[in-house]
Amino acid sequence: MAQKVWFITGTSKGFGRVWAEAALARGDLVAATARNPDSLAELVEKYGKSVAAVKLDVDDKKAVDAAVAEAHKRFGRLDVVINNAGYGQFGAIEEVSEQEARDQIETNVFGALWVTKAALPIMRAQRSGHIIQISSIGGVNAFSSLGLYHASKWALEGFSQALSQEVAEFGIHVTLVEPAGFSTDWGGPSAKFAAPISAYDDARAKMTHLRQTTVPGDPDATGPAMLALVDAAEPPLRVFFGDVGLPMIKQEYANRIALWEKWDNIALMAQGPKGNR
Repeated sequence: MAQKVWFITGTSKGFGRVWAEAALARGDLVAATARNPDSLAELVEKYGKSVAAVKLDVDDKKAVDAAVAEAHKRFGRLDVVINNAGYGQFGAIEEVSEQEARDQIETNVFGALWVTKAALPIMRAQRSGHIIQISSIGGVNAFSSLGLYHASKWALEGFSQALSQEVAEFGIHVTLVEPAGFSTDWGGPSAKFAAPISAYDDARAKMTHLRQTTVPGDPDATGPAMLALVDAAEPPLRVFFGDVGLPMIKQEYANRIALWEKWDNIALMAQGPKGNR
């Protein structure tokens, strides 16, 4: 397998760190980004010139453009771009403040958008590349107390599906990775929590119970899975990480189809007589 050049956001810990390690361990080159580049010191010490530690806050578009350009200049190409930086905003819709809502969308949607846009001219010129958007089981389903997080991931899913159609002719692949629960700190130090309103205490307790009773996946196991994904000749537009996603979404889509069919008479009513057109 030819050596690949990766650009990964959010590599200080969690999934991003696991995937950077997996790529570097097999001899690939990685531009690893983090808000605090000191958190990448161990990677640099272990892998030397194979890793470029880049300071990056994905909310800053100019910094994103500069970081992608720096990685391209350093390694000469970009084969895999992983938009992993992001966080979960917890809180019922009524609880989330205006600023919290804007911050969630800014990081999870616009951050990924800016990195994607910066990488595309390079990949188009190469006539190859793979953009991997880290979505979530919450990008294809939704649960109480995470509404703004879901909004951000559904937006990511939408623009990425459109993107996949736009760039296929250039040899560029797009994949949405949709992890379920893993033992990272996504729901801990990396999360943000809105000020609670007591009216939503029951809903919040049910969500907490669901999370606490779900067996989390092992983040380290996603390293080989990510390597298999980027090495695939025809990678998928969507793939779950973990064993929860597929059965959950089978049921969710069955429920949706049943509901749409039940109310199809309203859909046809809204169409109006076709002969009037």
